Amino acid sequence: MSTPAFATHLHAVLLRDLRGLRRELDAYPDDDAVWETPPGISNSCGTLVLHLVGNLRTYVGHVLGGVAYERDRPREFAARGLPRDELRRDLDATIDAVNRTLPRLTGEVLAGEFPLAIGAVRVTTQDFLMHCAVHLGYHLGQVDYHRRLTTGSTATVATVAPAELATARPTA
Repeated sequence: MSTPAFATHLHAVLLRDLRGLRRELDAYPDDDAVWETPPGISNSCGTLVLHLVGNLRTYVGHVLGGVAYERDRPREFAARGLPRDELRRDLDATIDAVNRTLPRLTGEVLAGEFPLAIGAVRVTTQDFLMHCAVHLGYHLGQVDYHRRLTTGSTATVATVAPAELATARPTA
């Protein structure tokens, strides 16, 4: 059975944004800068990486894909000073979980109810996966601003490159 178009396109967006998150992480000058929290900013890049990894590995990898993972949400917001290599490994594991799960989703699974109640409501799996992608994009933008604020750099790292979308084709 072929993967429904929605899952194919969502897969490409999640991978693009996870790769963009890695590029953002790599653009910091050192491990310490990843954990800085300037006045008025409550979440560092490191915190957001841990949170996004926890979210996607739980809901996409574990719940939908059966990939072993036990989330520690309090740690996502409490951990400090982890080296970027550890965060990169977490991102790689998340990409692996997404790659193992999204291509296997059927139209029936997507149209069905997501296995867990989220925020005291029930939604379809397709709606919740769209929410996960938007959640990733929201925090990815925060990471980009955090990096620019803490490093003083205005350089882009092609965080949300259209060329990485499922239907991207060269123009000429």
